[in-house]
Amino acid sequence: MKELLQRAKELQPELVENRRWLHQHAEVGFELTETCAFVEEKLKAMGYEPQRMSKAGIVATVGKPGGKTILLRADMDALPMKEESGLEFAAKGDAAHTCGHDTHTAMLLCAAKMLKEHEAELNGCVKLMFQPDEEGTNPLGFSGSQAMLKDGVLENPHVDAAVSMHIMSQSPYSAGTIYTRCGPMMSSCDTITITVLGKGTHGSMPQAGVDALNVGVHIYSALQNLTSRELAPEEQGVLTIGSFNGGEAANVLPEKVCLVGTMRTTVEATRTRFKERIKEICEGMGKAFGAKVDVVFTQGIPSVYNEPALTKDIMEYTQTLLGEDVPEMPAPFSGSDDLSEISQVVPTCYLIISGGTAAEGYGYPQHNPRVRFDETVLYKGAAVFANTAIEWLRANS
Repeated sequence: MKELLQRAKELQPELVENRRWLHQHAEVGFELTETCAFVEEKLKAMGYEPQRMSKAGIVATVGKPGGKTILLRADMDALPMKEESGLEFAAKGDAAHTCGHDTHTAMLLCAAKMLKEHEAELNGCVKLMFQPDEEGTNPLGFSGSQAMLKDGVLENPHVDAAVSMHIMSQSPYSAGTIYTRCGPMMSSCDTITITVLGKGTHGSMPQAGVDALNVGVHIYSALQNLTSRELAPEEQGVLTIGSFNGGEAANVLPEKVCLVGTMRTTVEATRTRFKERIKEICEGMGKAFGAKVDVVFTQGIPSVYNEPALTKDIMEYTQTLLGEDVPEMPAPFSGSDDLSEISQVVPTCYLIISGGTAAEGYGYPQHNPRVRFDETVLYKGAAVFANTAIEWLRANS
């Protein structure tokens, strides 16, 4: 529907205003008090009846019940960091929208407005999902998508397909380009905590103890061989140990050392096998040096999977709407997103909208305190959201 693109352009000032309010009021995890109130107020003003779920999740529906349902999802949470972007509307507190979730929420609110205006034309139902804690900051070990999935976000009405969109800074494509790929779209992500228990002793008498630091170093080195020697060349995988802690004094061998990292893969079989291999390596090193090693996996999410038929259809809808090519990415992102949980249950398509290239002045990556996004392109994302829902329902009713 070409008119949606023009309507989205007309709504661009309102879209930017909403985005900037959300940006300034950044909140983290499931603690989205102001964010949820803002989104609910906007939806009610459009004629929706938003429902709260999973503490800080919001759902609303538009269209005709009883037929097919497509879900449009946006995440709302920020990151626990101070912003250094220099923007006049920068967040002032200890949270910042350095992943762009404020833009996602604003684009879906704009799409919601257009869908309400075209409600009589919908050949089915559109379910809007505004999600907390995509970043997985919840200390209890589950993310926003996992919580909403457990609480029934895909039912009442039953969801038949799901679509989401992510803005990307430092993109390889010019600002405003929509791109995606079929099949694996993003990597899985598992947090690994490795605890080494040795036997503490004075630094002058290492033979009297079990050096937990030495065991930890050997574990660290051995784990690097997983991706360099046990990963198939056609697959992607990253294993990063980002924290290695133990000891406080220069002349004491500590009893305990802790390594914490993340593992990312794009194939579920590899993810399962690598978890087993990490435990084998750690336990083997512990036995070799006389230490006890405990391995715990937390905050695990699978890879986002773009169902090929759905993704190809949405690429066609988008190319027709925008009159532009929708490039297909050659390989998945090494980053992750908890939309993956939904993509394992219903056909899913995850789109990317370029928020600018380095050459265009958007050279900082996501999760950097200085990151910026080109907000002039947001109307395109909103139009794609709305158009995808309308066209998919039309084709699948």
